Amino acid sequence: MFRRISRTWLVLDIVGAVIGFSLTAGVPLVPGSSGLSAWIVDGPWSTSAYVLVGVVIWGAAAIARLSPALALGVAWVGAVLQMSAGLPPVPFDAGILVVLFATAAWGSTRLAWIGGASALGGGLIGGAYFGVTWSGELVTDAASALRAALTSALLGALFVLAMVMSWGAGLLWRVVLQSRATQAARRQAEVLAAEEQERVRIARDMHDVVAHSLAVVIAQADGARYAAASRPETATEALGTIAQTARAALSDVRMLLTQLRHRQGDGPQPTLADLETLFAQVRQAGVEPRITVDPMPPGEPPGAIQLAVYRILQEALTNAIRHGDGAVAVHLGWHPDRVEIEIRNAVVGDGSAPVLGEAGHGLIGMRERAQLVGGGFAAERVGGEFVVRATLPIGGAA
Repeated sequence: MFRRISRTWLVLDIVGAVIGFSLTAGVPLVPGSSGLSAWIVDGPWSTSAYVLVGVVIWGAAAIARLSPALALGVAWVGAVLQMSAGLPPVPFDAGILVVLFATAAWGSTRLAWIGGASALGGGLIGGAYFGVTWSGELVTDAASALRAALTSALLGALFVLAMVMSWGAGLLWRVVLQSRATQAARRQAEVLAAEEQERVRIARDMHDVVAHSLAVVIAQADGARYAAASRPETATEALGTIAQTARAALSDVRMLLTQLRHRQGDGPQPTLADLETLFAQVRQAGVEPRITVDPMPPGEPPGAIQLAVYRILQEALTNAIRHGDGAVAVHLGWHPDRVEIEIRNAVVGDGSAPVLGEAGHGLIGMRERAQLVGGGFAAERVGGEFVVRATLPIGGAA
């Protein structure tokens, strides 16, 4: 029944209604302003009754934004009172137009259609009533009846036109408000989608940076623990590798945090030149990758492709350290339009290596890396090996 509006709008509506009442209801009361003034004062209506109906109609206009349904009901009461006393069309009837506008602009869908029916039906009823009662003649013969009918038709058409136009203006404003709401919802959805993409990117980058380094640290720590008693120098070397890997991971995390404070493209990103460092870290963890590059890169690949290749190899080698037996085969094929990546590692034990589709962030991250540059990705167990394949277009996203 009542809409939630600001106090400012409510005060403005009330002040506007008071001004509207003063301008429309006060003019006919000025002596000598028109024949209507003498009709009101000397006719069947007293001045106080005339003012009362004006207050009712403009009171409805004052609450039209707050409660369009209540305002429409009050406006109908005022119109019925006006016609029941034989009062002709007067300027304060403009308040009814305000109410019809409000029903279409701020009312419910049902109320909007009720307002349209009121505009059409009220205009026809008002035109017929005022055409008969205010024609100045009694309907006594065919000529007077014809004049009354024509007057009713003319006034009815004018009333319907004015009321429907006011109601239609409210519908137009309703469409404007709905368009604004749709645009705001779309902007909010875009913001939420961007935030979700950013969260996914953060999770992917954090996993790529931290998981690989921790896998190397764990492998080195396990080796140092077993070698500490028989070969202290090996344990010392392993501890040095752990410290070096931890420092590199800390540097990567700091770089990632710098990117998060600014933009994704800020700060250096891994390139093909960093692959040798990656392979060296894997060797230090006890895994010796057999690397084949055929054919060689035809030129300088795009930065996004280099980053995707690096991250996919990093995650695949991390999985080989965790689940493999130390044997890894890496193949890179740089074709003119694409790069093909294949990583194979033997699976130890019962073959409990991760499978694409299971709850593993690493495989999900590799697939997203490939898809972001328009490529494809697959991971599966083939016999006793776990195989990761990716194809990335060098020419850009497909």
